[in-house]
Amino acid sequence: MAPLIYPTLKLAGEAGEFAEKVGKIIRDRGGDIGDEEREALAGELGDVLWYVAEVATVLGLDLDDVGVANLEKLRSRARRGVIRGSGDRR
Repeated sequence: MAPLIYPTLKLAGEAGEFAEKVGKIIRDRGGDIGDEEREALAGELGDVLWYVAEVATVLGLDLDDVGVANLEKLRSRARRGVIRGSGDRR
């Protein structure tokens, strides 16, 4: 459990930094994303991606497998008409 704590907390922090930048773009630029903003967002996404990969490594998960499983889950929900709504087991 302990090895999971640090990358999980960092992931949450980096996702928060990304959200803060988006919020400031909305507030200050009406949502208009210029080159400078895009570059800053890309940097934050890189940080988020790094910690997603770290969490996956700690859990012994392959990110390709995680991505494929998620796409399959979403396709299944779309086929069954339950893509909207809430709950993990739709």
